Amino acid sequence: MSNFMNYVHFPIYSVMVLFLGAFLIVVLGKSKMLRSLIALLASGCSLACMIALIKPVMLNGEVIAYWMGSRALAGGYAIGIAMEVDALSLFFGLLISTAVFVSCVYSIQYMSHDDNIPQYFTLFLMLAGGVMGLVLSGDIFNMFIMVEILTFAAVALTAFRNKVYGALEAAFKYLVVGCMGSTCILAGVIVLYANAHTLNFAQLSSIIPGMMGNTSVKIAFALLFVGFSTKAFLVPFHPLAADAHGAAPASISVLISGVLTKSGIYGIIRLTYFLFQTMNLGTFRFLLVFVGCVSMFLCVTMALAQHDFKRLLAFHSISQIGYVMTAVGLCTALGFSSGIYHAMNHTLFKGLLFLAAGAVLHETGTTNLDELGGLSRKMPHTTVLFLIGAFSISGIPPFNGFASKWLIYQACYQKAVESGNFAYVVVTVICLVTSVLTLASFVKVSQSVFFGRLPEKYENVKEVPWGMRLAMGMFAVLCVVTGLFPDAVGRYLTHPAATAAFNVSNYIDSMLGAGAASEALGPFVSGAQNVVFVQPGVWSPVSWLLIMCIALLAVTLVAVSSRYDRYKAPEGPADAKHSLFFSGEEAVYSQVGGSDLFWGFKYNWRHYFSFMHDLHSGILNDYALWAAVALALAMLFMLIVL
Repeated sequence: MSNFMNYVHFPIYSVMVLFLGAFLIVVLGKSKMLRSLIALLASGCSLACMIALIKPVMLNGEVIAYWMGSRALAGGYAIGIAMEVDALSLFFGLLISTAVFVSCVYSIQYMSHDDNIPQYFTLFLMLAGGVMGLVLSGDIFNMFIMVEILTFAAVALTAFRNKVYGALEAAFKYLVVGCMGSTCILAGVIVLYANAHTLNFAQLSSIIPGMMGNTSVKIAFALLFVGFSTKAFLVPFHPLAADAHGAAPASISVLISGVLTKSGIYGIIRLTYFLFQTMNLGTFRFLLVFVGCVSMFLCVTMALAQHDFKRLLAFHSISQIGYVMTAVGLCTALGFSSGIYHAMNHTLFKGLLFLAAGAVLHETGTTNLDELGGLSRKMPHTTVLFLIGAFSISGIPPFNGFASKWLIYQACYQKAVESGNFAYVVVTVICLVTSVLTLASFVKVSQSVFFGRLPEKYENVKEVPWGMRLAMGMFAVLCVVTGLFPDAVGRYLTHPAATAAFNVSNYIDSMLGAGAASEALGPFVSGAQNVVFVQPGVWSPVSWLLIMCIALLAVTLVAVSSRYDRYKAPEGPADAKHSLFFSGEEAVYSQVGGSDLFWGFKYNWRHYFSFMHDLHSGILNDYALWAAVALALAMLFMLIVL
């Protein structure tokens, strides 16, 4: 019994309990109470296993190597399937299990009026098990298997409400482009195996860096990078996220935004920091920062143009993932730590926002911003919880989005000072401009959904059931706590994970035995084993002064860019309804909808928005072409740079 409860078994328990729960629901899921209990127990046990590993892995620095079956070395190569849990994989495991558990709590009442509920919870747990298996796997082929499981589960859940307009189309788009990404991952794995003759991730990490002169290895890198980018929905794969979020139930949007995107980010980190160890190259750091900045800015502007609550949140989700990619691309201790801190915060505040959108849909039957308004009077608890999420994503203190964004600003500025490269100052400005536009977007959402005039057809709307509010409350509490105590988050979570990312030799030795990495250590790996975290702090006055100066520059750039082509009203008699106090006019005429709150800004940027509208055609062939072009460019980049 004591051996059964040994924490070294917890990684496999955390994955298998989810798959076992999916199986039991198929067999016993006719009872509503029983299937809900199975789903809650499975997701809760998985979360408990992850929490139990914090002390040995996060605090004590242990790396758990778990071989399923007997481990063997044949011809110098590792044979057998393995799981490996270091602080980095545990960090992402904690994010995933938390989001899965809260989403499961929300689903019980949110999905109660849908058909085929047993199938929903089966797919739900399959998706959760696939993502959990990916981040805990120590075998690259197993990572591909888990990618396949999570992709098809996500496609099925996107189409679950198949009577919703666009659900089947969104699922089909996700299926095609998602399978293109999975095929890239499989092809990359095949090429690596052909060259290294092993699938064990630790052993590949000790072999592949010495084979970077091989053209086929470079092509494998490009294939894997693009494959995991599709799972993170980075530009140019961002339209898939908008379609999937718009059609999927809100509880699944939480998993797509907070879980699936993190699996892609985790895969990219493992590729760049561990498997190929390319982060010592300035050109490769540029690639990650560039992709992050483009995703960050492009998607926040796309969000401003949306009229649907969930599609707007979807574009914001990818914009926030851009912050994570940018910070990770800096390849500094502070940059990496702040990047994964923001990844955690993104899971929390975006999960809360999607659940709030689901609550609105549950009670009103729509997420159209132009049809909503005044719901704060009918749904006060949902309104408060939504505002916590909105403040968090907008970077308003003291919520968690402020703390992680603030550290990202510091990391970018420090990188500019240390490297003498002014481009990192530009990156800081882009981050700040994106944050300003994010705040503007959520002013629009708040006004359009929760404030203003309540339409007559929503007079009978009431607050959502307590189970849904409980789930939103869990996310809201975590948004506040992780914002108030950034030092504790760093000490117990992000700093250990960042240290693990820079200490590849420890990862290799833990799996293959002490000294296994000594022959493969290069300057990047060996020089990064002692990671020192130096940061001015979230509340440092000097940091505030420097960042505020850059913020003023960012606001100035936005203002200057909006001064041209200013709209001029036609001359004529003034309309009394535009007077300051509305001249006694009925209040209904002062309602501001989602379409016109920022009409002036959108008019001044009309050429940009027109171009983006034409570019995002919604046609699957175009999105598949984007994927093919991205793969070609990635291959060209790898062949030139590596």
